Amino acid sequence: MKRTATKTDNLKERFLKHFEKCLGVISTACKQTKITRQTYYNWINSDDEFKEQVNDIQEEQKDYVESKLIENIEKNDTTAIIFYLKTKAKNRGYTDKTEVEVSTNPQNMFLDLMKQATSTD
Repeated sequence: MKRTATKTDNLKERFLKHFEKCLGVISTACKQTKITRQTYYNWINSDDEFKEQVNDIQEEQKDYVESKLIENIEKNDTTAIIFYLKTKAKNRGYTDKTEVEVSTNPQNMFLDLMKQATSTD
């Protein structure tokens, strides 16, 4: 026997349509659906199917934005190119910060500190 849709089910469906149209902006979709953000978060925490649908829409939005970035790269937009390299090509040195990995033996570090503390100059 098929379950009939409840008022909440209908609201969730409306929310998802608005959420997709407004490019995943939660507050806008909530206003358009006439629900609170808290209601949205309650649904996310209690309804795995709803949460999965929201995640799918968010992934689609990321894909859309990435496609726009690629369009700008193809137009030789320097800012888009730099942004892409800084986020996707860090392993090739395109980054603003240098990451330094330091490893030390904690026992040696402790002994060095003890020597400094007990030394008299």
